Amino acid sequence: MTKKDLYRPNVAMIIVSNNYPEKVELFIAQRNDMSDIWQFPQGGIDKGEEVQEALFRELEEEIGTGKAKIVAEYPEWISYDFPDKIAKKMKPYSGQIQRYFLLKLKKSAIINLETKHPEFSSYKFVSVDEVLSHTAHFKKPVYEKVIKYFKKKGLL
Repeated sequence: MTKKDLYRPNVAMIIVSNNYPEKVELFIAQRNDMSDIWQFPQGGIDKGEEVQEALFRELEEEIGTGKAKIVAEYPEWISYDFPDKIAKKMKPYSGQIQRYFLLKLKKSAIINLETKHPEFSSYKFVSVDEVLSHTAHFKKPVYEKVIKYFKKKGLL
């Protein structure tokens, strides 16, 4: 297995409300398997699946809507390692390699976390400055990098 094979291909999304760009508020959801851990929606890319196809499938699977439009895409793959406790559950992967997108919810979008395989127990919209205080420590460096990029582009 090569180093590349140790990272699970994944899509991740920073979702802004339909009030964007007038009001910049980011969607975060509380995981139902870890107490007080919030994150951006994300999910695996199936074998043979295109990245944007996976993006909208995961959006639907995780928050119950596909009604969003792509505002921007982070220009490269970005990876992180799982903490040991999580890595044991995710074998053979030691982390994830992700493609990040900035998405805007459409006015008609209705968020429904009661999906077929619910991952989240609740959600909220927070300011860009608040988001890192809610997230898991091992994801913070990736979140910081992606947020910094979108800020530099004038999008957040």
